[in-house]
Order: sequence, then C-alpha cells, then structure tokens
Amino acid sequence: MPDSLGHRLKYAVIAPSTNTSVQPEYDDMRPRGVTNHFQRIAIPDTKVTDDESFMVMLQNIRDATMDSVDVAMTMDPACVVMGMSAETFWDGADGAERLTQRMLERTNGVPVVMGSTAVDAALKAYGGIKKIGVITPYMPVGDNQVRKFFEDLGYEVTQVKGLKSPSPMLIAHETPQTLKRAAEEVSEGADAVVQCGTNLAFAKVAAMAEFWLEKPVVAINTATYWHALRSMGITDKIDGFGSLLLEH
Repeated sequence: MPDSLGHRLKYAVIAPSTNTSVQPEYDDMRPRGVTNHFQRIAIPDTKVTDDESFMVMLQNIRDATMDSVDVAMTMDPACVVMGMSAETFWDGADGAERLTQRMLERTNGVPVVMGSTAVDAALKAYGGIKKIGVITPYMPVGDNQVRKFFEDLGYEVTQVKGLKSPSPMLIAHETPQTLKRAAEEVSEGADAVVQCGTNLAFAKVAAMAEFWLEKPVVAINTATYWHALRSMGITDKIDGFGSLLLEH
C-alpha cells in the first residue's frame, strides 16, 4: 500500500534551518496526493557583511548537508529536492554536475533536483531565452558564482542585483517592494528575470511581475518545485505562481 497522504509521491526536501520561505512556498504549490518532508540543515544565523563572512555561512551549510540527507532518506522518498541555492551554483556548470553526482551517491540513486539546474530547465521550457537579469540575496562572491553558472550554459547575464542580505535568516525579511524594484531593475535588456536564493519569498512576486514586465520571471522555488514535479511525471497545472507551473 502507498503512503496514505503521499500516495502519488513523497519528496524529501533539504533546506537550511534558517530558511523560512522555501517550506511554505513549496507547500502552497503542492498538488493533492504529493507530500513534502523537510529535513533541516542545522546552521547558526551568522552575520553576513562581506565576502569572507558569506563564505563562513556557506561552509556551515556544506559541513552539515550530507548528514541531513542521510536523515531524510529514512522516510524513503521518491525524490530529494535541494531547497537551498548558493551551493548548487558554485563552480559553474561543472560544479553543479559534481554536486549532483555526490548527492546521487548519497541517496543511492534516488533522483535529486537542484535549484541551479531546475532554473536552466525552466528557461529552456520557455524557449528562446538568451539574456537574463538575475536577483540574489548574496554578497558579490555569490553573485559571481551565479553569473559563472549561467554563462557556462551559454546565457548572457545582463545584470546581477545582489541584495547583500545581512544573515541567512534575514534573507526572508526582504520585502515584496524590495523584490519588485529589483525585478524592474534587472529586467532592462533581458529576455527573462531569474531570482536565486531560496529564502527570498519571491514566488508570488514573480507571478505578479510577469504581468507588468511582460516576460518570464523565474523564482527559484517555483522552478525547483516545478522541475521536481515534471521530472517525476506529475503534470498538474497549478495557478497563482506564474506561467511556469500553469503552462509548462
């Protein structure tokens, strides 16, 4: 017999303990019969003021990620979703592939979905997107890695707007108005807007921004959950989160 609540699919979601946006956004996008089971990467809410302190925060995540994966696997998920962002862009396209392979080794072959490659899949689903403007909550060292990832895949990154959020927990405190202004800023000259950083609550802002910008606006949480659904054969159309989940 299948799981009584997750009779279609059970996802294990790996996210930092400081992240308060990815869980409610994923749950809002969850189709009937699909369940999301969060395992937290235990990290302190370190103050982030520059590239050096950003790297301290990132290393805290790296040190604890695989232990969290091991715990999550005990619920026998059909797929593991990385509800974290920066590490999935690190060292460009090659780094993303290496991380995917390390994760697959840890999950014993259970499929793994990551934000970086999910955004690429989303952009390809739209078709014809060559130039992108990017929003992140990162310091410049993180912005540079995001730029490298997309340029490795052949996109022209017209602009990166890093919000320099002062701690991993405080990323979630960036207001919808701040995100709106950032989307407007990076949209100029771009075929699409991309947002990275899973603790930015951007999913519903992105849906609204598509209306006034008249171009795709891809929120990383939406793209990741969309890719997790579609790659596992779930084709439900979900309203309220923009064109990606509704039309692709």
